[in-house]
Formats: sequence, structure tokens, C-alpha cells
Amino acid sequence: MDPGAVRAAGLLVPLLVGIALWFWKMPGRREGAAALLGGLWNAASLVVVHAAARRFGWWRYDAAGGLFLGMPVDLYLGWAVLWGPVAVLGLARLPLAAVMAIMAALDVVLMPLGHPVIRLGERWLGGEIVALVVALLPSQLLARWTAEDRRLGARVLMQAVLFVTLVLGVLPALILEVTGTPLRLPRLSAPLVSIALQLLALDAALGLSALQEFYARGAGTPLPYDPPRQLVTSGLYRYVRNPMQVSMSILFVGAGLLLASWWVSAAGLVAAAYSAGLASWNEDEDLRARFGSDWTEYRRAVRAWWPRFSPYARPQGRIYVATSCRPCWSVGEWLLKRKPVALDVLPAETHPERDLERITYECDGAPSPESGVAAFARALEHVNFGLAMAGALLRLPVVRGVVQFLVDSSGGGPRAIPRTTHRG
Repeated sequence: MDPGAVRAAGLLVPLLVGIALWFWKMPGRREGAAALLGGLWNAASLVVVHAAARRFGWWRYDAAGGLFLGMPVDLYLGWAVLWGPVAVLGLARLPLAAVMAIMAALDVVLMPLGHPVIRLGERWLGGEIVALVVALLPSQLLARWTAEDRRLGARVLMQAVLFVTLVLGVLPALILEVTGTPLRLPRLSAPLVSIALQLLALDAALGLSALQEFYARGAGTPLPYDPPRQLVTSGLYRYVRNPMQVSMSILFVGAGLLLASWWVSAAGLVAAAYSAGLASWNEDEDLRARFGSDWTEYRRAVRAWWPRFSPYARPQGRIYVATSCRPCWSVGEWLLKRKPVALDVLPAETHPERDLERITYECDGAPSPESGVAAFARALEHVNFGLAMAGALLRLPVVRGVVQFLVDSSGGGPRAIPRTTHRG
């Protein structure tokens, strides 16, 4: 078959089918978000599959021009559309197993027809199975959970993986490819490169903490069509309105400097300009309509891009610290000396409703109390921006688990603190 025809059909057929399905289905907000996320997941994961295919010889591409990391852009985009929006919109009512079987059968037919652009190796069917597991299956799960508003925790985790993969991998690689900038190591000493990478990792972690806050306090995600149900003004949001956008922009600028690509750095500035302009206007209208005066007050007090030093005073928090545990109460005294904002430091023995552990944090509007390291980390957000960043890092699941294990191992584990006063 003519190589030009293979490449044209590989893009146009999935694209036209996707457009037809969109106008036929006319998806709502959640269904549209599901189709978008399905396409983005495949766009990110198929790059990983392509790298593995080159490494293990599953298949290779014999093409010139219009390549991204050696992969024809038209076939790459067509594949992402086919396994993303087309599969999500066209096969949404079928069981997941049926969708996997249909797409696998379709690939078994189409991949050999891609010759001579696609050169299949002897073990290409093994690579196909890997692609189905890494790309199609997760994209379908993410899309279905989004459309049906289920599995919020899993959705947020997958969005975090998608965010990191796109921002730190796919998009910088695409910019380097388009601009013809060679991928080269930075002209810096090894210690400076190590410091720069650690700073970028810290910035990414803070962005992930803000994403975690959307889940924990807002019961939603950053996606505009899958937003939080409550206005989030806790965590890093006490200090800056757009911590995730700030994190993403810094990542782009920093990655561009490391890669010696002003184009990658410029992408961060463009993203910041877009977020501060059109996106901000749309966000303001949406949040004003959903949260009214609460949003107006918060917007007036907290800047979008430049953090405050002291925290926003809502929501009100309470940390209960056991006075019968001297090391615990030392933590309470340390907090009191720093004059926290919107935080009451109270004896755990005086809780009005139940017995507590050594340190417990409660907050207005929070779905559940937090204890131990998580409680202390929450209290830090009430002091100042520097300590709030430390608290945000401590609340990340893996970090919190490790630190809590160390605290428990040194004798600071959970212990019930009986109440000494009762409401009656």
C-alpha cells in the first residue's frame, strides 16, 4: 500500500469517526471530559509504548518527515484518537472486556495493513498486549469513572500520573522535536544539575499536594468539567489561588533552562499568560456562580500567582494535643509560640464528643479528622507560607506514611487519650 495513503488513513479515519460520534452523541460536560481524558492518556502512554517497541523490536516505522521521536505524527494521533474519544464515545455502553476485545481485534487487522510504514517484528503481538494494558485499559477506566462520577481517588491519582507524564516528558519532547532543538545534557556541573532536579521535584510535589487538596477537601479534580464540589481554601490554597498552575509554569521554565531550550521555557510563560487571562476570566465566572460571596471574599484576599506570607483565615481549624503526653504538648506549645492564624490549640482531653489520639486535627468543612503526622502537617498551614509548604509535603501519601512509621517506631504512635470533661 502507498505509504502516503497509510499515513493519511491512519489519521483521517479515526479523526472523522471521532467527529461524527461527537456530533451524534452530543456528550454532556462529564462525557466530554471523559473523552478528552481518554485521548490524553493515550497520547501520553503511547509514547512510552513506542519507546518500548523500539527497545524490544516489536515494531518500527519506515517513514520520513512528520515524525515525533521516530513515530509518524499522523499514526500517533490517529491511534490516540481511536483508543481515546472513538472508543469512549462509541463503545461506552459495552462491557470493558468487550471494548478490549474489539480494539485488540481491530489492531490485529490494521497493524499488518500499515506496511510498509509499519514494520512488524516477530513478537509484535506481545507488544500489542502491552499497549492494551498500558494505554487502552487505563484510558477506558479513567474515562468511565469520570463519566459516571465514580472512584474519585483513583481518578485523581491517574490525573496526577497524566500531569507528570505530559509536563515532564511528552510536551518538552514535542517542543524540542518541533523546534529542531537537540536533546542534550545541561552545561552545568553534576552538583548543580542535582540541585536543579531536586528543586523541580520539590515544585512538582507541591503541585501534587494542591491536587491532593482538591480531592481531600473539594471532592473533585482540577479538570474544569470535573471540578470540586466545595470551594478549596485550605492547604496551599490559603496562600495562593493557583498553586497547580504556578507549579506547572515553574516546571516548564525550569525544564527549558536545563534542556537549554528557550522554547520549552516559553511554553511555561505562555501557560501562565493563558491561565492569568482567558482561563482566569472563565474560572472567575464559574466560581462566582457556584460559591457566591465565599469566592468573592477569597479572591479579594488571596492573589492568583504571588503567595501571601500569612494564611487566609478560612476555614477555621482546631488541633487537639494531649497535655498528659509531655512530648505531645511540647508540639502544642511550639505552635502557640508561632501565633497560628485560624487555628485553636486545645487539650485533647477536653474534646466535646469523643476520646482522641495524642494529636488530632479537625477543620470546618473537612470530611474527617486527621491524626498524627497528618494533623501536625495540617497545623503548619496555619503559620506561614514556608511551613505550609513543609506541611504540604508531609501530607503526601508516601511521605506521610514513611514519617509516621518513623514516629511510631520511636514511641510516638497512636494512643487513646480519655476525655476528662463531658458536655451534658
